[in-house]
Amino acid sequence: MAEHPLDRPAWQALTSLQAVHAVANEAAVRFHPQIGPIAAARSHDGAGLAALAALALDDGLLATIEARPHALPPGTVVEKIADLVQLTAPGPVAPYEHPLIVPLGPADAPEMLALATLTEPGPFALRTQELGPFWGIRIDGRLAAMAGERMRLPGFGEVSAVCVHPDFRGQGLGEIVTRRAMARVASAGLTPFLHAYADNDAALGLYRKLGFAVRHVMTVMMFRRAP
Repeated sequence: MAEHPLDRPAWQALTSLQAVHAVANEAAVRFHPQIGPIAAARSHDGAGLAALAALALDDGLLATIEARPHALPPGTVVEKIADLVQLTAPGPVAPYEHPLIVPLGPADAPEMLALATLTEPGPFALRTQELGPFWGIRIDGRLAAMAGERMRLPGFGEVSAVCVHPDFRGQGLGEIVTRRAMARVASAGLTPFLHAYADNDAALGLYRKLGFAVRHVMTVMMFRRAP
């Protein structure tokens, strides 16, 4: 069976539409450290795993998102391994606007990082917002919710960093920003996709409501260089 592009989204993104954001060696690639820790190897044989390990910084994580689990790269220690549900929205996605939504940019990066650090939607760094448009909702001047785009590969765009500050949950803000991000991806002629931890029932319920369907259960592995 032929491999689906979304079986290895990081490899597909970083060797195509997002190669400009890549740090690479002969057999592995990762996003620039200030953009995020997501990485991938050309293959998961000994040479590929060694190349992947070589991209790990002394003080930072690497993370892989793969359809099939792989061995821990040599000289690294695992931080987390978890099931990650990958969903796609293959049906028509209507344009979406909302009066509360504002575009986010470089000036908002510290607040975006603080919100992502607090709510832990997945790997996020100070320059993650450079990967694509991000949208937010401010309430009383505070960043209450956000969502945006992360990985982009031929045919597909990832909705990512969907998060709502605990002080503002229960108001439907996550749905608003997710709808805006997925509409933006669809307007570029791409199929929206996203990831959620398998135990995040609330997020999975929201995404199904918005038209996403489960494509595959992926494995996320987070690891760092051993001391």
